[in-house]
Parts: sequence; C-alpha cells; structure tokens
Amino acid sequence: MKYGIRHLLITLTVLAFARPIHAVSFSPEAASPARYDVVWNSPSKDQNGSMPLGNGSTGVNAWIEPNGDLVFYISRTDSWGDNGRLLKIGRVRISLNPAPSTDDFLQTLSLADGTLKARCGKTDIRLWVDANHPVIHAEFHGPEETVATAAIELWRTEQVAIPPSWECSDVHLFRPRPGEPWPKSGPTVMEPDTLLRNLEGRIGWHHRNIKSVGPAMHAKIQGMDGFKRTDPLLHRTFGAVIQGENATPVDDTHLISPKSKTHRFDIYVHTEHPATESEWLAALEKHIAATEATPLEQRRADHEAWWKAFWERSWIHAEDTDKNKNDAFVVSRGYALQRFINACGGRGAYPIKFNGSIFTVEGFENGESRGPDYRRWGSGYWWQNTRLPYISMLTSGDVEMTNPLYKMYCQDLFDYHKHRALRHTGHGGLYVPECIYFWGDMFAETYGKTPFEDREDKLQDNRYHKWEWVSGLELSFMMLDRFEHTQDEVFLKETTIPFATEVLKFFVEFYEVDENGILVMHPSQALETWWECTNPMDPVAGMNAVTDRLLALPEHVRTPQLREYWAQVKAKLPPLPTREIDGEKIFAPAESFDMRKNGENPEVYCVFPFRLCSFEKPNADIGRRTLKHRHSSGNHGWRQDEIFMAYLGLADEARTNLVGRARTHHKDSRFPAFWGPNFDWIPDQDHGGVLMKAFQSMILQTEGRKIFIAPAWPKDWNANFKLHAPYQTVVEGRVEAGKLVDLKVTPESRRADVICLISSGHD
Repeated sequence: MKYGIRHLLITLTVLAFARPIHAVSFSPEAASPARYDVVWNSPSKDQNGSMPLGNGSTGVNAWIEPNGDLVFYISRTDSWGDNGRLLKIGRVRISLNPAPSTDDFLQTLSLADGTLKARCGKTDIRLWVDANHPVIHAEFHGPEETVATAAIELWRTEQVAIPPSWECSDVHLFRPRPGEPWPKSGPTVMEPDTLLRNLEGRIGWHHRNIKSVGPAMHAKIQGMDGFKRTDPLLHRTFGAVIQGENATPVDDTHLISPKSKTHRFDIYVHTEHPATESEWLAALEKHIAATEATPLEQRRADHEAWWKAFWERSWIHAEDTDKNKNDAFVVSRGYALQRFINACGGRGAYPIKFNGSIFTVEGFENGESRGPDYRRWGSGYWWQNTRLPYISMLTSGDVEMTNPLYKMYCQDLFDYHKHRALRHTGHGGLYVPECIYFWGDMFAETYGKTPFEDREDKLQDNRYHKWEWVSGLELSFMMLDRFEHTQDEVFLKETTIPFATEVLKFFVEFYEVDENGILVMHPSQALETWWECTNPMDPVAGMNAVTDRLLALPEHVRTPQLREYWAQVKAKLPPLPTREIDGEKIFAPAESFDMRKNGENPEVYCVFPFRLCSFEKPNADIGRRTLKHRHSSGNHGWRQDEIFMAYLGLADEARTNLVGRARTHHKDSRFPAFWGPNFDWIPDQDHGGVLMKAFQSMILQTEGRKIFIAPAWPKDWNANFKLHAPYQTVVEGRVEAGKLVDLKVTPESRRADVICLISSGHD
C-alpha cells in the first residue's frame, strides 16, 4: 500500500470510528498456543534434538534417545564459573528397565503448560520445570513394572586448561587477542565439579568457585580497584540434588527407583553466593522444604495456572489468505516459540544472554567439540545484542521479564557506572560501555592491558567501542517506555529518572559547545561502524528522544529543578544529522563521519530504537530514502531491517524479510526456534528478538497516547491479536481480508485514541 493512501485511510478510519465498531469478547481458544506445539514422531540421537523448558531461572534442554533414555542438560541464569563463564549445572540421564520401545513414539512440547510430554510405546513421560519453584520433575507411567535409574553425567571431572584459541571467542577474561597473553596470567583453567558423597536417599553435585579469575585484575587495570564490593565470582556455588520416592543411591552418581508402574524424580537446583558447600546445601534444603510444604498436585496446578495466564495476556495468530501458503503461520510460530524461550530463561538473577540464553548445548567449532559450556562471544554482555530480546516485552505484556535487565544495568551498577565516568574522564554523570561483565568491568579485550595509572588516555583501547555510549540512552528510553505502559511511579522515580539524568549529565559535561551553545560531540563514533565522527546519529537521536520524554513527564513525578535541567540539556542538542545522495535528502550516520569498520546502520536509529521518524511523521519520506541507501542489509541475527521497515510503513518489505527470518534456524538443531549461529551463537536470541518486535510493529505501534493498528500489515494476511499499549491498555482485534472486523480496547476510554490504518469492516 502506498504511503499517500495511508494518510487518507487515517482520516477515513477516524471518521469510521465515530460510528460503533463491532466489539467482541475473544474466546479462550483465541489465546491457545497449542497450534504451535512442537511435535516429533521419532526420538533424537543427541543434544541437537533437544527441546527447551524452564521457569525463568532454571532451564532444561531435553531429548529422548532411540534407546528410550530421557536425557537433559540443566542450566541457570546465575551459574557463573570462576572465569566468568555462564556454566551449565550438569546433565542427567534417566533410564527404565525394561526400556520402553521407541518404535511407537510421540514427543510434544506442550506450550500451554510448559511441559514435555512423550509416549514411548506404552510408557508416558512428562518433564516440567516448576514455574514457581526451583525444581525439575521427571515423571514416568507405564502398564508394566519397571526399575528407573537417574544418573548424573558430569564432564567437568578434572582441571582443564581452555585452549588459547578459544580465548577471544569464549572467555574474554585474560587475553585481548589469541596468543597475546596478559602478564603473569597463566592459562585459563576450568575447575571440576564435586559430587556430594554418601547422601541419604539422594544424589547430587555442585560447582564451587575456589578462585576468582578476572574481577580483581580488571578492576586494578581499569582503575576501579578503589570501588569496594564483594567479589562476584569467588565462592559462588551452584548445583543440584536428585531425589525420588523410595529411591536408593547405588553410588554417588546413580539413584534407583524400585519396581513400579510409576516413577518420579525431583531435581532441585540452586545457586548461592558466596557460600561454602554446607551453606549451599543448607540453602538448598530450605528451598526443598518450602517447595514440599505445598502438595505436588497443587504445585502442578499453580504451574499450569502460571502458563495459562502467560499465554492469555498476549498473542498474534496470523494466517495467509491463500490457503496454499503457510508463511504467516511460520512467522506466528516463530513468534510464539521465541516468547516461550524468553519466559523459560527471562526471570532469573541476570539478563538473558544474547548468545544462547541458557539453552546452549555441546558446542562445535571447525568440527571439534568445545563442550556444553562453550558459547561464541563469551561470557559478557554486549549492549547492542543484549537489548534485542527485551524490545518486544512491553507490547507482549511481559513486563516482569525486563526486571533482570534494569536491575543489573541501572540499579546494581548505577554507582559503579558513575565512579567509572569520574575516574576515566574526570566528569560527572555516567556512561554504560558497550561490553561489560555482569559485575560492571569492561572486557579485557575492550579496555586493553595497559594499567590505568600508566595511561594518558584513560578510556578503553578498542576502537570498535571506544566512544560507543548509546547504551545509557537506550536504557533510559526503554525505561520511559516502561513507565508509559505500567504507570509505575516508584520505578520511574527511583530508577528511571536518576539513571537518565546522569546519562544526560555525562554527555553535556564530556563534550564542549560551539559558539551557538550547541554540543559538538567529538571525538565520537556511530555505533561500531563509523569511527571518526562528529555528532553521530545514535547519541544525537537518543538525547533528543530522552529529553523530549523526560520533559513530557507529569509534574507530580519530577521536580521543577529537574525539568529546568532537562530543558537546558535539550537546548544544547544538535539536530538529527542529514546528507544528500543523488540529490535526495536522507539521514546521515553523523554530521561528519569517516572510517567505516562494521555493518550497522546508525543513520536509521532515529527510526528505531528512538522513534523520531516513523510512518506517520513528516520526516517519513526521509526515513524511507535513508533505508533504501543503507550500506548493509539482511534478515538474520541482530540486523533490524524488518523493524525499520515496519516503523516506516513498508508492509510488503517487512513481510518478505520477516518470513525469511522465521524460516532460518540452525540447520543442525531440531527445534524450529533454535536460531543461529548467525553473528553470535545458538540459539541466537537476537534473531528471535528482532522477529518478535518486527511482527508486533507490523500490526500495532504507539506514539504517546495514539495507538496505530496495522501500520505495516500485509493485505493478504489475516490475524487475531492481543497486545499491550501504553497507559495500561490492552488491544484485541481481528484483521480479515484487509479490514479490521473486530476490536476490543481495555479500558474502553482508550478506544478514542485508536487509529486504524486499514479500513473498518463496518464502513
């Protein structure tokens, strides 16, 4: 659909809404994710055939082998090893004797209740991670009596030195480049796990960090050793115990459930920091007692209720009008499965790892195994990647899953960011580096090995990130989105406003102003891509967008002094940079720029994430021309082309890109939403994160109080949807044959703010 027609339809639809539009109450079946259940008719030969499960903090990659064994890796969001790597907890194998037949086999990931359900011959298997407690339940039921054995299968059984060839891609703690050792660093050694000995009625194991490699060294080299804190790695202890009714240990790694038609093993998982083995075990015992205080039947009901509420709060179900196609279904399935993966790993102590979340399996590079703990691009958080699983969560109603992101970046590290800004630049405020570990230090590879006191320039060495400071602005903008959606004034006052204000303060103190009082951001860079810049698009757009929204906050949530300060910052900001190509005005990566080193498109950051240019704004044509002239394009990994297209109202282009993305998953993984490796690792959370946001933005966008329906929706896709908008608003609707035929807005008072960009079914 051409853009000029869209303007006409806005007017027509606003008029149409003056008449009643059919409002409906959608049936419970509309919310059901069952249409996207993953169903396999044969067992899996190895971990590449695993299905993900999780409760937000504890995760499982599970598969059933041809011999009938149930095997699964266990993971956590907080199981950081002494080298800062996010380690697996371990692996468990459960076998029945006699073994069930897999000749007649059916395995289903039941999304509705977050459960793996399988039938092996006449034996039923059910595996689930309690949504409300730190326990995994494995249940077996058959017509004949069997003996069941749960076995611990550890691979960290002795000290192992990680080869130097892994360092740059996996560890990042010691060496800035493969083969370039840090002084006196020695090898990177992974320590073994410890089996719990002679437990009564149980078996178990743990991993305890007997050393901490990196934090103290990094703090000293980066000039941060004066900031006092608890070592984030030392004595961190994580592991699990396995128990079963009437089960008996055979040895320290095998637990037998005696002859019966039914068996159940409960695997309790916990991380404690800092802790001795006895302290960790005592904490785990408290979790077990607290969990078992509620009967299993009630816990199962509560688990199912959690998943039911999760699926009922949001959905997009699209279908092609051409019944010979299934493009819309494939995209809808990818959306649902990625949202499920987010829920399985998104409520833990730390943010989602972009390079695999907690669902990595045994990693292979160049045909050689690097073990289950390996992930390309290592242990730290890269902001431009980390944000992408989170950008869809408000619209899907999954606000609680954003808590770990803001807790780490904006609450726990708030004072650390400020201290670093003062130490490294001599200025107030704060900046958030692109590459940090969860405890705040920059990557070794990023900062460099020259000690702080020996540097004239105290900033990091790595030019890909040296002046890449858009992270704090994006975090501020996202948290302002959160306030619009939730109206949570406590979070706004205690976290968002202080953080955003300190971010702005850093920019205005670090950079000088010209004769007109306008900031001259130099030296600077545009993302990782353009290195020699003045006034790059990403911070210019970010500062304009953040100050606009801070200034628009209600009077009762900010002081007059704060508003005056934000207005002073706003008055210093340069305009969005532009240039001309072929006589056409387009947005530019920066006011001036040189030395292109990567494949990002910072010139369209005014479109997304900062939404200063979109389909309904006067500068939309400039945005579309800018997208046309972009240097790099693609629809995999962290590339955001589909999001840009959706915000610029390019329905057909967005659809084509999105379908290609949804059809591209890791060729060796059986699960259809294990994307990657792309630029990162498997399963690639950036790939799925962009898919989710683009799909949402095609059918619903918002600007202030305005709610736009179908701003980039293809005319040959129908859809049922339920999505969340600002001001605690929920929008449900049905698009059919290019018309909006049903609409429900909660609260009803917000209906007046809805603008439909396709014709009403009652015109």
